[in-house]
Amino acid sequence: MKNLYLAIFILTLSPHFAQSQTILGKWKSFDDKTGELKSIVEVFERGSKVYGKIIKIFPKPGSEADPICIKCPTDDERFNQKVIGMEIMKGLVKDGDEYEDGFILDPEVGKIYRCKIWLEGNALKVRGYLGPFYRTQTWQRL
Repeated sequence: MKNLYLAIFILTLSPHFAQSQTILGKWKSFDDKTGELKSIVEVFERGSKVYGKIIKIFPKPGSEADPICIKCPTDDERFNQKVIGMEIMKGLVKDGDEYEDGFILDPEVGKIYRCKIWLEGNALKVRGYLGPFYRTQTWQRL
C-alpha cells in the first residue's frame, strides 16, 4: 500500500517538476533600473527553435496600454507593429543546457541583440549581446 501512495505522490508531482525544469512557458520580465514588473513573455518552441512573444505589458502610468514599436528598425517586420503579441525572441537553438544563436529585441529602444538563455533554479537568465558587451536579465516563472 505504501508503494501505491508513493507512486501516486510521484505522478502528482512530476508535471510540476517537469514544468519547472523547462524554459518553455510564461515568464515575468522586470525593468533593469526600477525592478518593476515590465511584461509577461511566453517562451515556446516552433520546429527545433525557441521563440518568445510578449503576451502582456505593465505600462507606466500615462503610457499607452498597447503601444506600437516605433523605435524598431524600419527594415524589421516588427516596425510599427503592436508590442503585445510581438515575437521579441527568435531562433534560439539548444546547446547543452543553454539556448543560443538567436536574437532578442528590446522594443522600448528598438535594438536587436544576439541572445542566449538558460535556467538557474526556477529563474530564466536572458542575456543580450552587442559586440563584446552583454546584459543579463533574470525572469521569473509566472
